[in-house]
Amino acid sequence: MDENSAQALKNRLRAAFDAQAGTYDAGMEGEHARRLYPHVVREVTAAVAGIARPRLLDLGCGTGALAARMLGEMPAAQLTCIDLSPRMVEAARARLAGRAEVLLGDAERLPFHDASFDVAWCNDSFHHYPDPERAAFQAWRVLAPGGVFVIGDAWQPAPARAIMNAWMPHSREGDVRIYSEAELRRILGAWFTDVDWHRVGTTACIAVARKGR
Repeated sequence: MDENSAQALKNRLRAAFDAQAGTYDAGMEGEHARRLYPHVVREVTAAVAGIARPRLLDLGCGTGALAARMLGEMPAAQLTCIDLSPRMVEAARARLAGRAEVLLGDAERLPFHDASFDVAWCNDSFHHYPDPERAAFQAWRVLAPGGVFVIGDAWQPAPARAIMNAWMPHSREGDVRIYSEAELRRILGAWFTDVDWHRVGTTACIAVARKGR
């Protein structure tokens, strides 16, 4: 995807999620993301077991609802959140009330130093990224050696996935692609040493990628 097309898609995505910020936590538009919350929390807490004050990064934090759950499980964590939507950032800042740093930004261009975090996660937003390979590299770059990247995202079996991927360029929400297990393993495997993938129900998946030491 060329730079102009990618920027147009991000503008569409930003506008869509700005409009959803007020209803996302209870409305149908956030239902799929909410179903993944406990699964992502479980993977993140397992990844930081033994770290007294883990450094956490939430990519595409939305309203901060998942971030708040993480802090409930790990109150000593240092949490940073980033989202492309100004309205979502406002909602997350209000919810987290100073317990985390919440920034307006792009997951494909993370404004952090190398090896800044122990775990990063991305819930129900990886399929929005115009350049998923670059987003995977950025997550790898900002993780410390041995760090873990957790993705919760949409999934469909091959026939349905093909139909949805043909429709996605026309989506008003800036959707790009639903990835197969093989595709997601390939994208993450370019940088991460170990990649685990499993289905969650019939429409979602979890991928856990570990950076080499």
